[in-house]
Amino acid sequence: MSFYTFILKPILDKSLALILITILLPIFLIIYLYVYFAISKKVIFSQCRPGLDQKLFKLYKFKTMSDDTDHTGALLQDDLRLSTYGQFLRKSSLDELPELFNILLGQMSFIGPRPLLEEYLSLYSDEQQRRHSVKPGLTGLAQVNGRNKLSWDEKLKLDTEYAKNLSFSMDIIIFFKTIVQIFKSDEIDHNGKIMPKFKGSSEK
Repeated sequence: MSFYTFILKPILDKSLALILITILLPIFLIIYLYVYFAISKKVIFSQCRPGLDQKLFKLYKFKTMSDDTDHTGALLQDDLRLSTYGQFLRKSSLDELPELFNILLGQMSFIGPRPLLEEYLSLYSDEQQRRHSVKPGLTGLAQVNGRNKLSWDEKLKLDTEYAKNLSFSMDIIIFFKTIVQIFKSDEIDHNGKIMPKFKGSSEK
């Protein structure tokens, strides 16, 4: 790793996160009200995710699924709770905005492997575990090369490739590719729907 990884990148991350949070406060308020009235009164979704060196942190997002339950009081399955309102937030990636606070807290970076579920940790191959040698990111190499159109093995291979080759030039390329994708709204996900869960690596 380098001066960029340990010193410059964290400084750039926190500085840009603070600037964006300040500038985007009106957008945060609009989305907050949108979620509150259209999706759920519990506006913020939080969940423990493994980050650098598999250290757990609480990830923040705007909620995209309702709190609808069945006759027993149990939550309905995910795809039944994801309305068109939630699909819009996912497709536009607006649900990810609260992660700017995770970046400001030093738990995430703007660019790095996406923070996945804690339950996946035991399912990775030794090679795939290397994705946790860097901070997780808001966007990453997998996100600009197909995102959820990729298989899990393809996505995790790109994550480990990024972890092994992290550099300023790579981050710049990913940053501008992400901007292009946001405006194109291309390769965001399964039309705003839910990515199937990771079942384990075929590399094992």
